[in-house]
Amino acid sequence: MSKVYRSIVEAIQQKRLKEPFTSHDFKEACPGWAEGTYNVFLWKHRQDNPGGYTEYFELGLPGRFKLIRPSPLRCSLR
Repeated sequence: MSKVYRSIVEAIQQKRLKEPFTSHDFKEACPGWAEGTYNVFLWKHRQDNPGGYTEYFELGLPGRFKLIRPSPLRCSLR
């Protein structure tokens, strides 16, 4: 499981990140990742992504994301 994904889940659990969130919200709630991570990770792991990557997020409008539930960390997300 991705460390970036875990950091997003933890930020949501700790109420530092509210859904739906933007890449800017993600950056504010989860500092310390490479600059490109804040844009690329969310889009790369969105539902129906063209690369076939693990789907962690639903994409809403405009550019807002929510965790797909149940998530791989569903035991932690209540």
